Amino acid sequence: MSHIKDKKALITGGASGIGKWMGKLLLQKGLHTLVIWDVNENSLHTVTNELIQQGFRVLPYVVDVMDTSAVIAAAQQVKTDAGKIDILINNAGIVVGKHFTEHSHKDIDRTMIINSSALMHITKEFLPDMIADNNGHIVNVASAAGMVSNPKMSVYVASKWAVIGWSDSLRLEMEKLKSHVKVTTVTPYYIKTGMFEGVKASVLLPIVDPEVAAKKIIKGVEKNKLFVRMPGIIYTLLFIKGILPVRWFDIIVGKWIGIYKTMNDFKGRE
Repeated sequence: MSHIKDKKALITGGASGIGKWMGKLLLQKGLHTLVIWDVNENSLHTVTNELIQQGFRVLPYVVDVMDTSAVIAAAQQVKTDAGKIDILINNAGIVVGKHFTEHSHKDIDRTMIINSSALMHITKEFLPDMIADNNGHIVNVASAAGMVSNPKMSVYVASKWAVIGWSDSLRLEMEKLKSHVKVTTVTPYYIKTGMFEGVKASVLLPIVDPEVAAKKIIKGVEKNKLFVRMPGIIYTLLFIKGILPVRWFDIIVGKWIGIYKTMNDFKGRE
């Protein structure tokens, strides 16, 4: 079990949504220092002031994770200000709810960088200290979309498939090194935040409450879970996809359960 009390954690995209909830939960469990990275300066200051007034130690940084140079500079500053980070939660992400032909080149680059390669750059900055200390936990928030193709999510799906493959490969590398650095990959269904405004719940798959999602992720960290999936039926998804022919999967999961219709009325965050 990964202990949280007296540890230091960094959460990207930590000023809103499940990032904000995870930060609160970690602090309530005795976290020594919470480092928050977010691109939204107003939200960052609001949540920081709220938590500091409750007596917690919080260090906020305005960071655009799309800028690798800014990521490296911010990471060095965090090491100076806070020391070694024990728990890194790569949570920041975006979604462009359009058909692929409607994406701009900028949409593609932003989605792939923020949702996938940024996680790698951030982890590369903090992982060496964890390995040297033989202790730490990396949490990579991917998505169930990284396991199932879906209309109007093609680039988002691609970015989350990349995260899942990289994150679990990183886990295997840590195990091969016999390191005590743990890696948890998170694959939730839609979460009820502004990011997915307008999506529809499908049969058997309710939209996940952000507080519930945060609690499951932090519990997964404490138990060193390899994967945290939600809702529970997501644990069966790979099995179902593996045994059904593609066209059957399209009919049963895509049409009857309704996965392929969930983004029809997507609005997202302004």
